Amino acid sequence: MGSKLPVPFGFSQSSLQAYSDCPRRFYLRYIDQLVWPAVESEPAAEYERRQQDGLLFHRLVQQHLLGLPRDTLTELAASPDLQRWWQSYIASDLGLDGASLHTEMTLSSPVGQHRILAKYDLVAVRDGDATIFDWKTYARRPREEQLAARWQTRVYRLLLAKAGAQLNNGTPFDPTRIQMVYWFAEFPAEPAKFRFDDVQLARDWSALETVVNEISAAQAFPLTDDQNMCRYCVYRSYCDRGNRAARWDEAETESEDQPGFDVKFDQIAEIEF
Repeated sequence: MGSKLPVPFGFSQSSLQAYSDCPRRFYLRYIDQLVWPAVESEPAAEYERRQQDGLLFHRLVQQHLLGLPRDTLTELAASPDLQRWWQSYIASDLGLDGASLHTEMTLSSPVGQHRILAKYDLVAVRDGDATIFDWKTYARRPREEQLAARWQTRVYRLLLAKAGAQLNNGTPFDPTRIQMVYWFAEFPAEPAKFRFDDVQLARDWSALETVVNEISAAQAFPLTDDQNMCRYCVYRSYCDRGNRAARWDEAETESEDQPGFDVKFDQIAEIEF
C-alpha cells in the first residue's frame, strides 16, 4: 500500500461510508483505484437491471420537478419496477407547493486540506425552511437508526447548513430549520425524516474533521472485522473474503458503488463554496 491520499481529496458521503464500512475498501477504490471484475450482488443481470431502473427513476423525477409534462415522462417508465415507483411518486404529496426547488445540486466546503462534497436529489426551500429529499429504491426499508448513523444523513444536513446560504438569499440556514427526508419508492407511505439542530451540527462537523484527519494520516487500511460487509463488496475475492456475492434483495442499504453516487471536483457545476 504505497499510494497516499491525494491532496486535496474530494470526500463524499460514499467515500466516508466506504471507510467506515471497511478501510481497505476505501483504499482500494479511492487511493489505489483498483477496478476488480466482480459483481456486487446476485443474480447479476437482475441486480444490474434494478440499478439502471433506479438511475432512470431519479432522472424522471428530476425532469418532472423541472417542469416536463407528467404524461410524457410516464411513457418513459417502461419496466414494471419503474412503472410502480413512478406511479407511487406522482400519487404522493411531498408538500412542495410554493417552495423553490433545487434539483441535482452540488455543494462543497473545505475541511482541512481537503473538501467535502455532496450532490442532492432535491432541496426544497420555503421561507427559510429547507427540506432535503433523497429518492431511494431499496428493496427493503432500512431501520431509522441505521439511516441516522450513515454518513449521507450527517453530511447532507451539515453541508447545507455550512454552504447553502445562496439558496436562502445569502443567509445561512438555521440548522433547526433543516430537515432530511428519505422517500422510498417501494414504501411511499413510510418516508424517513431527520431534523437537525446546532448540537448535531457541532457533533457531525467534529466527527467529519476527525475521520478526514484519520484517513489523511493513515499508514495502513485494514480489512473490516465485520465480514458481513464483504458480502456486497466487489473486492471480496481480491481480499480472500469469498467468491460469491449475496442476493441484492437481501441488502438493507442501496449500493453506493454505482455511477451517480460519487461526486468529484470536476462534476461541480452548480454551486461551490
